[in-house]
Amino acid sequence: MPLQNRVTPEGTIERNSSRGTFMGNRGVLHDADKALKRQFKTKAWITCLLEFKGRKRELMTPKAYTELFFLDEVTAFAAGHRPCAECRRARYNEFRNAWMIANQWDGSSAIRAPEIDEVLHKERLGDDQKVTWKGPLAELPHGAMFLSEGRSYAVCDGKVLKWSFSGYGPADFEKLPKNVDVLTPRSVVNVLAGGFRPEFHPTAGA
Repeated sequence: MPLQNRVTPEGTIERNSSRGTFMGNRGVLHDADKALKRQFKTKAWITCLLEFKGRKRELMTPKAYTELFFLDEVTAFAAGHRPCAECRRARYNEFRNAWMIANQWDGSSAIRAPEIDEVLHKERLGDDQKVTWKGPLAELPHGAMFLSEGRSYAVCDGKVLKWSFSGYGPADFEKLPKNVDVLTPRSVVNVLAGGFRPEFHPTAGA
């Protein structure tokens, strides 16, 4: 049985045998038997590379952070994660700079990771439930994700694609509602609207 470590666009962590293209974590979520006990332990929800400096890890080592896996960066953003400032430093800097511009950060210096995490935490969870917000589908930028009738979708270069753990498939734009429940946090949608392009799984171009 696969471990419970695959993240959906809704931010839930489920069991699935499909492989992801990114790793990440939210702190120590599992017990000594590798069973998930919580959905998060920290406000720092990050997205990491699958490989970094040759480091080797046993999945769900006792008392170590729980390795989570995402289909792609688009999924991770929808779930409320941001790029890791260590293994993805250049990407984190790019995202941080775009975030400050898109969200009109008025601090006297560059925003720090914990400050972004605080904003994202408020935008992604309310009473431990995923926060969504209503938005016009036609106005969602490239890389934004939304829900419709219990299914997750992504906007990709003007098209709408249906999400699954193994990749994306076609969707009929005309059959979707004009206003949808947006999964991607508001501040991240602002970043995407400013031209920041998240990494899609290769199936998005199929």
